[in-house]
Amino acid sequence: MKYRKFGKLGIEGSAFGLGCMRFNGPASGDTIIDEQKAIGLIRRAIDGGVNYIDTAYVYLDRTSETVVGKALRDGYREKVNIATKMPAEYVHNRQEMAALLDEELKKLQTDHIDFYLMHGINREKWEYFKSIGAPQFFDDMKREGKIRYKCFSFHGPYEAFEAIINAWDWDMVQIQYNFMDVDNQAGTKGLELAGRLGIPVVIMEGLLGGQLANAPENVQALYDAFPVKRSPVEWAFRWLCNHPEVATVLSGCNEIEQIDDNLRIFDTVAPNIMAGEELKLIEDVRAAYLSRRKIGCTGCRYCMPCPNGVNIPGIFSAWNKQSLYNLDPRHNWDYGQLVQRGETADRCVACGACEAACPQHLPIIDSLKAAQAALGQG
Repeated sequence: MKYRKFGKLGIEGSAFGLGCMRFNGPASGDTIIDEQKAIGLIRRAIDGGVNYIDTAYVYLDRTSETVVGKALRDGYREKVNIATKMPAEYVHNRQEMAALLDEELKKLQTDHIDFYLMHGINREKWEYFKSIGAPQFFDDMKREGKIRYKCFSFHGPYEAFEAIINAWDWDMVQIQYNFMDVDNQAGTKGLELAGRLGIPVVIMEGLLGGQLANAPENVQALYDAFPVKRSPVEWAFRWLCNHPEVATVLSGCNEIEQIDDNLRIFDTVAPNIMAGEELKLIEDVRAAYLSRRKIGCTGCRYCMPCPNGVNIPGIFSAWNKQSLYNLDPRHNWDYGQLVQRGETADRCVACGACEAACPQHLPIIDSLKAAQAALGQG
């Protein structure tokens, strides 16, 4: 296992950090998580050199922390750093923050949390956390030794990331990042900003929820043609670890074989390890993915609001994502959310207001019909 510097903190973490959000349940379906299997996976990772375990209060219907705590018995706690998170929706004042932290400590069977994160914040959630005194609470808990490092995980645009990371003396940040998200959310600009500030960056969604693990045909052809043979998973992780600002890359595993494959991959990576030809391959792969887009919608929302409640940019985003990553329409979570909210294209009456407003002059009406059919709702 390769270990990497955690920015200004003066510690090292394993390049592979085990994410504990995606453990699956037993075949019987009696529970959301197969506890003994998950404990085995966690310990297998730690035995292989992983020293960063990531969980959260809300993961797996609030059972993940409990299972992690059980896995870290028998001397395993002393081998790892635990990261867990405070969700905004469960806390409204200092008393509730203190109660939640104590609950997490009890579930994790430890007297301190190494990396404690304000969970999934954007500009609005940061303002909320400030309004309930979370920064002061985190400072106080750090002085008391209940947490070692004060951190945040982020989902939002770069401008919000820049404002939040500069607003306080953070110890670590966790961002969504992969070779398809270089300009999305915090993106490369956010990664590099954190690096300049000496703040270590932990990466989530390195495989984009698994979507980069199974390459579509035109992308796989590029991998196959390259002289060095690596799986799509290895290429994605290798590219992330090429960035010196990256401290740890989180990966969720459901099988021992996945743990072992990750241990192998993360024993071969290092900052600035990729040669020019390899970087060019990833650029070509990104372009090959993007060539699969169905419509060039930028999400500018000039077409919104639709008078009939159609979420035009949401539909086009789901359609593009389905095509880019060759998703089964039944597993297109983004579109499923639109269905639940009643924002699908079957509400379109072809009034033309959207096409008149579109700065790119896209054929929105016909494209909505095509999207509806492709997304399995036509």
